[in-house]
Amino acid sequence: MGTALDILKDFPANTHAEWMEAVDKQLKGKPFEKSLVKKTYEGIDIQPMYFLQDLEGLPQVDSLPGAGPYARGTTASGNRVNTWNIAQEITLASPEDFNKAATYDLTRGQNSLNIILDKAALAGQDPEVAPELVGKGGLSLTCLSDAKIAFKDIDLTQHPIRLSCGTSGIAPLAMIAALIEEQGGDTKQLEGSLAVDPLGALAVDGQLQGSLSNYYDRMAQLTRWALEHAPKLRTIAINTDGYRNSGGSAVQDIGFALATGVAYIRELMERGLAIDDIASMMSFEFSIGNDFFMEIAKFRAARMTWAQVIDSFGGNENAQKMYIHARTATWNKTEVDPWVNMLRVSTEAFSGIAGGVDSLHVSPFDEIFRTPNEFSRRIARNVHIVLKEEGHLDKVVDPTGGCWYVEKITAQLAESSWALLQEVEKAGGMSAALEKGMPQDIVAEVAAKRAKNVATRTDRFVGTNMYPNLLEKRLFAEPFDQQGFCEQRVQAVKAHANTVDQDKCAEAVAALGERLSILDGELVVRAIQAARQGATIGMLSTAIAGEGNETLSVKPLHIHRGTEPFERVRRATEAFTEKTGATPKLFLANMGPIPQHKGRADFSTAFFNVGAFETIANDGFATVDEAAKATLDSGAKAVVICSTDATYPEIVPDLAKQIKAADPGIMIILAGYPKDHIEAFKEAGVDEFLHVRVNALDLLSKLQKHLEVIA
Repeated sequence: MGTALDILKDFPANTHAEWMEAVDKQLKGKPFEKSLVKKTYEGIDIQPMYFLQDLEGLPQVDSLPGAGPYARGTTASGNRVNTWNIAQEITLASPEDFNKAATYDLTRGQNSLNIILDKAALAGQDPEVAPELVGKGGLSLTCLSDAKIAFKDIDLTQHPIRLSCGTSGIAPLAMIAALIEEQGGDTKQLEGSLAVDPLGALAVDGQLQGSLSNYYDRMAQLTRWALEHAPKLRTIAINTDGYRNSGGSAVQDIGFALATGVAYIRELMERGLAIDDIASMMSFEFSIGNDFFMEIAKFRAARMTWAQVIDSFGGNENAQKMYIHARTATWNKTEVDPWVNMLRVSTEAFSGIAGGVDSLHVSPFDEIFRTPNEFSRRIARNVHIVLKEEGHLDKVVDPTGGCWYVEKITAQLAESSWALLQEVEKAGGMSAALEKGMPQDIVAEVAAKRAKNVATRTDRFVGTNMYPNLLEKRLFAEPFDQQGFCEQRVQAVKAHANTVDQDKCAEAVAALGERLSILDGELVVRAIQAARQGATIGMLSTAIAGEGNETLSVKPLHIHRGTEPFERVRRATEAFTEKTGATPKLFLANMGPIPQHKGRADFSTAFFNVGAFETIANDGFATVDEAAKATLDSGAKAVVICSTDATYPEIVPDLAKQIKAADPGIMIILAGYPKDHIEAFKEAGVDEFLHVRVNALDLLSKLQKHLEVIA
């Protein structure tokens, strides 16, 4: 009979020093830092392994879920009692279509209504005034009649809501509250958040119509109204989507969120609100990036640092709890091979849930290039449901708590984010920093690093800059008659006006002007009354804005997607192919037997497929003369020589010279980078070198110009 296994005796613990000694032996002289340590955009070095000693001195590791500093969540039960809200955005433009989608989705797993308004409503303008903005990006909501259609058969007090409001939430809120009152409901049962974030809008749009002081006055009035009439409705939002979707880092997400929150607290306290009331009315909105563990740590670090901010203002423990709404980022989503986006959002949603977000939007795979349809909305919604029902993420509290890796980077993120907050404070606060261009510039620095890594394919986007699917059937947006829709909306607003007592409506709107300078909740009460009397969002916004034409301008954030340059390359080649009927080709001058050239030939084919180029393959040539003749006979204006570094000195000079002598217009590319022979090969006629560190975007663009795909 065998001896029982004694784990402690048979597998003795090894010290960190012993582990490092073993690693050094395996590396055989290679530097540890370069070989095994991952550098991140946050400036945090990710170690290959973490040890118990990495927890020493970390402030959050001994805390319990629901207890300060709240890294482990703001409730003791986590998702076991109240799971995250499934808050999928519904962006259909017409009230009728919005209602159809909302009523359908709310019976199929969605439990929170995420209302995205179109650009006209966000700008506080009616369809007739801003025809170019109507229906762009979301629901066209102009008057109470629209609200009745959009929310028909939906009890807004039974579902948490998130209402995008842009810079001022009074006019959009007035429509919702007026509808609830007409239905006999009670706004005290209204739960959720109004996404009111003037500094966030300023950073994204680059300008604000009106003074910040006025926006803060409106924020104070809206918050005071909510404290009395809708205490479960958060009225102040801090949205960092613009920073992340401009290429920023997790540190910048948190740091600028903290700085914006501090700015709002100071302004509202100056207007007489108490810190505990202000904090209870705040929500934070983050985008979730693709660095799985970093994003988990981001939400934990954000809660930790925010608790410290509120504590420094004298806020109580409940006020220190951060409420987080998150959505999957757009920066890393692709229009080429968009189905891969389904996989990207799955890991991002996992990060958000494991990080403890309170509500979440998972982006439909086609969100970046068209209005999501029922299918794409369903797939995105089911990511939540699979993670809950099949992944059982509603059965655990703080799933990453105690993980040495996550705990360590949580603390590192918190420290770096706090340092960034201090930098913003030294610059005069968030509004002053935006005017100086400080946040924009440091986000751009990170974005430039990302762009370089994307171009060299150090950062990979499956299906776009790596592993393209040339058989992909491209998806297009459904045709949308924007002009026709605008005319339809103008007529709908006119029809609404015909049902309104214009004198009573004008009187109700005029009454708003009397309360602009009085920072209580009465202005909102009157706005709701005006909405019930038939006032439009345009009327309310104009009256609430008051007099003055002040405009605040800053350098806007550069919101973009990381894959756009590669998508432009591919689409340009596809357009050329469609126009000419011929796909641009490169000839593969494969030298020697298949084992000698296959690796680099396959790499070359995959590389040029990224740009939608075709390669002409073969089983290899025994002599330079055969290869030169085949290259010229192919008619291709670009050739890739594929073999090994050891054989290149004998092959390349003669082959390149023969090809160039016969046709100087052929671009010669060598697969590989034999550094000892680069100059000699260039002198022989080699134009470019294809290798794993090459700037793929640059080489593909050069090839397009050479083949006259682009000018």
